Amino acid sequence: MTMPKQRIAWIETIAEAEASGELKRAYQRAGEPGSDHVDHIMKIHSLHPQSLIDHLHLYKTLMAGAGPLSLAQREMIGVVVSSINRCEY
Repeated sequence: MTMPKQRIAWIETIAEAEASGELKRAYQRAGEPGSDHVDHIMKIHSLHPQSLIDHLHLYKTLMAGAGPLSLAQREMIGVVVSSINRCEY
């Protein structure tokens, strides 16, 4: 069964090239190594840089923190949950 495409909420963000101060430093921590690119899921925090840092810390804890699951297993859980939720990200 194919679900109709839904509109995604629009959230104001600040582009990487326009970031300065605390946000620029947060983008540098959250960005892809060797690139200025920051994923949209992180960029939605651009109006509140501390929430970006907190999100990044939570993600790293969940994906790399101590626990019985391997990184591959954790990523698989994310894929399954995203699929169930029909998340395109």
